[in-house]
Amino acid sequence: MPSTKLSVRAADHGLAQTIEDILSQADPAADAVTLFEDGPAAWRIEAYWEDRAAADVAVEQLSATVGADLPTVTLEDLPDLNWVAMSQAALPPVNAGRFVVHGSHDRDRIPHGPRSILIDAGEAFGTAHHETTLGCLIAIDRLTRSYNFTRILDLGCGSGVLAIAAARALPAARVYASDNDPIAVDVARTNAEANGVRHITFACTAGLAHPTLRAAAPFDLIIANILAGPLRGLAGGIGAALRPGGFTVLSGILNPEAPTVVASYLAHGFTLVERRRMGDWTTLTLRRRS
Repeated sequence: MPSTKLSVRAADHGLAQTIEDILSQADPAADAVTLFEDGPAAWRIEAYWEDRAAADVAVEQLSATVGADLPTVTLEDLPDLNWVAMSQAALPPVNAGRFVVHGSHDRDRIPHGPRSILIDAGEAFGTAHHETTLGCLIAIDRLTRSYNFTRILDLGCGSGVLAIAAARALPAARVYASDNDPIAVDVARTNAEANGVRHITFACTAGLAHPTLRAAAPFDLIIANILAGPLRGLAGGIGAALRPGGFTVLSGILNPEAPTVVASYLAHGFTLVERRRMGDWTTLTLRRRS
């Protein structure tokens, strides 16, 4: 079936991610949304719909939300090809410590094993191509080499890649994954099943107040790849949900925002273990004081 491709180019990564987020939540939903780095200060967002009218609605949603800062949006009617699969095929496998994250187009080229994770680009954030996801995966790899966590929470799980990585690294752990977007929770659950991971409990909720999460606390490790503002607001809640000596991995933080996030967590009884910068983004590992 012919489809329509929406393309936007942005020179600011924060704006590019905002556009990606809006398109990922568009209604009608896109068949695929992908953010590409074309070079220094050059980002490209592509989204695909089978229906041209749905793409027109997405442009209206972008204009209403972004306003005058919205770069030029291009719509292109495409011939009858599987453009979603072709877009996904442009994403190479990503190595993150012991983990290898790949799409289904690379399934036959990546040896199946406890550290290979199958994630296709789609309606929920997290394929490991973004520095925030990559930074979290590296932190999970490092921590699970040294600590035998038994209860782990991926807060704001998106595609579920971080929860799947934690479950793969520690098969005996009880892993929980939550997101305030029901579509993301469904995608994460599907991805977990596709990876043969069955010991993840999912919850559709914002924050930590859901009965499932409250009953599971305290956690040994909480991972939250969201944004700096919400992370600052969650400092007290994450501290309360962690056992003494437990760890949290935080990302979605632009480099200039990192000091204020660190300060919020230091004020709630944490110590800074590691600050990892990747491109414009920072991933923090902190530990709750005993």
